[in-house]
Amino acid sequence: MTPSRVVWVANRDKPLGHSDQSASLIIGEDGNLKLLDGRQNTVWSTNAMAKSNYSEALLSDYGNFVLQDRNAHIMWESFDEPIDTLLPNMKIGVNVKEGKKLNLTSWKGEDDPSHGSFVAGVTSETPPQLFIWNGSSPYWRSGQWDKTKFIGVPNITNIFYDLQQDNVQGTSYYYLKNYNNSIFEYVFLSSEGSLKSAYWFNGWIADWEAPAPTNPCDIYGICGPFGVCNPFSSPMCRCLKGFKPRSDEEWNRGNWTRGCLRKMELNCQKSASAAASTTVEKDMFWQMRQIKLPDSADHLLIDNAEGCQSWCLENCSCLAFSYVNAIGCMAWSKDLLDTQQLSMGSEDLFIRLVDASAGVPTRTKLIISLSTISGIILFGAGISVCGLSKWRAGKFRKMTIPRLFTSEELLRDTTWKDQMKEDDTSKLVFYDFDSIRLATDNFNVKNKLGQGGFGPVYKGKLNDGKEIAAKRLSSSSGQGIAEFKNEILLISKLQHRNLVRLLGCCIEGEEKILVYEYLPNKSLDTFLFDSKEKAKLSWSVRFHIIQGVAKGLLYLHRDSCLRVIHRDLKVSNILLDENMNPKISDFGLSRMFEGTQVLVNTHKIVGTL
Repeated sequence: MTPSRVVWVANRDKPLGHSDQSASLIIGEDGNLKLLDGRQNTVWSTNAMAKSNYSEALLSDYGNFVLQDRNAHIMWESFDEPIDTLLPNMKIGVNVKEGKKLNLTSWKGEDDPSHGSFVAGVTSETPPQLFIWNGSSPYWRSGQWDKTKFIGVPNITNIFYDLQQDNVQGTSYYYLKNYNNSIFEYVFLSSEGSLKSAYWFNGWIADWEAPAPTNPCDIYGICGPFGVCNPFSSPMCRCLKGFKPRSDEEWNRGNWTRGCLRKMELNCQKSASAAASTTVEKDMFWQMRQIKLPDSADHLLIDNAEGCQSWCLENCSCLAFSYVNAIGCMAWSKDLLDTQQLSMGSEDLFIRLVDASAGVPTRTKLIISLSTISGIILFGAGISVCGLSKWRAGKFRKMTIPRLFTSEELLRDTTWKDQMKEDDTSKLVFYDFDSIRLATDNFNVKNKLGQGGFGPVYKGKLNDGKEIAAKRLSSSSGQGIAEFKNEILLISKLQHRNLVRLLGCCIEGEEKILVYEYLPNKSLDTFLFDSKEKAKLSWSVRFHIIQGVAKGLLYLHRDSCLRVIHRDLKVSNILLDENMNPKISDFGLSRMFEGTQVLVNTHKIVGTL
């Protein structure tokens, strides 16, 4: 595996000098490992509590440096003294009873392994969180662990990672699991303060990074108390509803760290000082969707959302609450800090407000299960409902999907192209037909990549040199405009590394074309069902593909705004890029329903036999 990387250093703060060419690593008479300098002075030792007349040092395949006695009992191991790297079967965390912490500590510089400024570790609170600290100050926070993932980073799931908490023993440990010897993964804390993950697949491939270099909202508390950060907004910080900037001058200069303060005193605060004869209205809750929940939550032993809301309403110190199925009830009595609007996954947060127009009337039952989607979903326009629900006249307007059309209605509808252009959530490019025809050499058969139920797919090159794959709707297609529109409106709003990227479309007269990113290795079936190409699919490549498809499905089924069921997943719809990274394609037959819905009806048989 090249390039190699140093993952553990014994004497990180006591480097050997240039004159220590005769330095040595020995096992002393007491059985401990010792690093001696050129003058035979001990620079470092394992200092194992247990002594042994016979001991040996071993290096495991996962990078654990172990000292054991003649009975193979471990006397000391490097996994108990982490440096900056988390390796398979290794853990970081905290043991409150014993006062022990296993944290990652960054190097001081790229070539200096001494203690740096950044520390990464797991908290002992319930639910636990993963933190990066700069000195003693929080620098990044993962959000709460919901038993499968951290709320703030839904792409880091328990497929390769796990967190185990034992409240009785006072322990919280975060593990990097190892499922397959051919896929080696590690996580390290860089000297700049970023947790970075990489895995081996014919070379080191970067997997994820936190804080994300492209997301300034990942920096802890950047919008201050009662502020919420959205990296896709300008400015990226805004105050929560019912709050205003603490300092307008600083806020306008882009300094948001002092945050926001409440515009009006809460009703419950008024009632405490009001006369007995005075009737004071109850407070309201404003619902925020797809939120990285704030820091410093109190975990309550309440097993339903209604009880969680009632508890918060009855306690004036409760400023917000959230009920997460895998966690339970969480309430906030301190400043709401490090709140972020996410584009996928995450949870709902209910903010306590005085204004009746702000949100849910307290007499209204908290609705967790959303309305059932009626009819056959012919297109995915419903993805746009991921925004915040609105309230009017004190009544709850449920999250709904825009009106759906039959194929016949779609054929009569001449305005839907313009409607798509007006959709401010769509970033699609609308290509003219001549540019696509020129790019594909007039749909030359030599550029034909394949034939699907929708129509033929051609390789092309645009004037700017970008390679594309153009899928042209065929008049004899078993699918049609309904599926065409479905794919446009759905996939244009789904963003994941394991989903094919839709660049744009062409709609001119009878011509309807979808324009995708070009993936040079075509589809998975070209490898699986060809005796020569099949030999290229080693077990490590197969596992890499399986892992990518699983991540894509996990996003569709759980982490996107609405649940998306593909309904036509097959090897010919798994495309492969130049690095054999899989991407799920062809969403024309997909069905979509809301995040809490578990059943939807259909009257049309779809799929492939």
